[in-house]
Amino acid sequence: MDAQRNRGRILEVAKEAFTRFGADASLDDIAKQSGVGAGTLYRHFPTRDALVEAVYRNEVEKLAAAAGRFAETMFPIEALRTWMLLLVDHIAAKHIIAPALNSIVGGPSRLYEGSRSLIQGAIDELVKRAKRSGDLRKDLDAFDLLRALIGVSHVGSGADWQQSARRLVDILIAGSRPLK
Repeated sequence: MDAQRNRGRILEVAKEAFTRFGADASLDDIAKQSGVGAGTLYRHFPTRDALVEAVYRNEVEKLAAAAGRFAETMFPIEALRTWMLLLVDHIAAKHIIAPALNSIVGGPSRLYEGSRSLIQGAIDELVKRAKRSGDLRKDLDAFDLLRALIGVSHVGSGADWQQSARRLVDILIAGSRPLK
C-alpha cells in the first residue's frame, strides 16, 4: 500500500514539475517534494523517460476512468459533455508537458499510440449511451467528436484556444442532437 501511495505521489509531483520546468525538471527535487528518497523514485522509475511516460499514461488512464464515473452519476448527454470538457483540459495539459514527452527516446508517438485506444474506448461508450437515451443522433460517430476537439487543439496555438475548444464542446453537442 505504501509503495502504491508513493508511486501515485511521485506521479503527481512529477506532472507538476514537468509542466513547470519541462524535461529537465530535477528528479532529486521530485523525490524530495514527493516525500521519498531518490532510491524509492528510481526503484519505481529507473530512468527519466520511464517517469515521463508514467506521468502521461497515468493522466490518460484517469481521463478514461472518468468516463465510467460520469456515466454512473450523470445523465448520458451530461456525462458526454463533462468528459469532453475534461478531454480539452487533458489536451491543454499535454501541450504544456509536450517538451518533456518529446525528450523521450524515439519521441512521443509510441506513447500517444498506446493511449489512443483508451480515449477512443471512453468516448465510444459515452456516445453509445447517449444514443440509446435518444440524446444524440443515431448516425453520429464518436470519432467525429474526438477529431473535432483534437483538431481545434492543433489549430489553436493562441492563448484562447482552450476557451474556444470548450465552446466547441457545446456546439458539437447541440449539432449532434437528433433532427426533429
